[in-house]
Amino acid sequence: MIELDRVGKAYPTRQGVTHAVGEVSLAIGAGEFVSIVGPSGCGKSTLLNMIAGFLPPTAGEIRVDGQLVNGQVPPKLGYIFQKDTLLPWFSVRKNVALGLKFQGVAPDRIASRVAELLELGHLADFADAYPHQLSGGMRRRVALLMSLAVEPRILLLDEPFGALDTHTKTHLHRELIEIWRKLGQTIVMVTHDLDEAITLSDRVVVLSGPPSRVLLDERIAIPHPRDVFTLRETPQFTAHVQSLWSVLGQQFRAAA
Repeated sequence: MIELDRVGKAYPTRQGVTHAVGEVSLAIGAGEFVSIVGPSGCGKSTLLNMIAGFLPPTAGEIRVDGQLVNGQVPPKLGYIFQKDTLLPWFSVRKNVALGLKFQGVAPDRIASRVAELLELGHLADFADAYPHQLSGGMRRRVALLMSLAVEPRILLLDEPFGALDTHTKTHLHRELIEIWRKLGQTIVMVTHDLDEAITLSDRVVVLSGPPSRVLLDERIAIPHPRDVFTLRETPQFTAHVQSLWSVLGQQFRAAA
């Protein structure tokens, strides 16, 4: 579904050229959940933005569903940013419907689709509430439903739960796994949280410090369904933390 072939990104500066992304090759299959981790400044979000077509690579090629990404957003792609993009003057219902209205979907179809999504996100009782009336976790759920409303085949997540407390984050992990298992999107997530990456993902990719390259691409051998509340107590989880941290920790030490 997503192929990165020796992708790099460099920026001109007064001191010369800064290579944010060195050379990254990666293949992500349809329906996979892949998380990308690495030290600050290694180009994780830059990679995500290049996959989305927001930024052009300065080296290599990116293909989505076999088509070259060349400065245009691939079709059927959803993106959830670090900060939610809810419109404060719209209710939850209207925010979730926004993308469908832009697509020209018939009003009756919009109403039924939004109702389905609000049930899926456990927000039906808050359909007429406004963003300022919601908790941080509920706002993140609305942002997720806004992306799901347009039925993306690919979902890109840029540290979607970074600002939330552990309790709220864990509940959202459970809901995201539930939604992904039902809808089957290909998901690529950037995160600083190694536990989060292991909990949610089929694979975790570790990037080096800049100019970044792939140091480790580890398949998470924990079967579904996963109980996010007890997963950290299992020996499989501990083994993955140790394996991934042995590589990631070296990058943090090098950056320090």
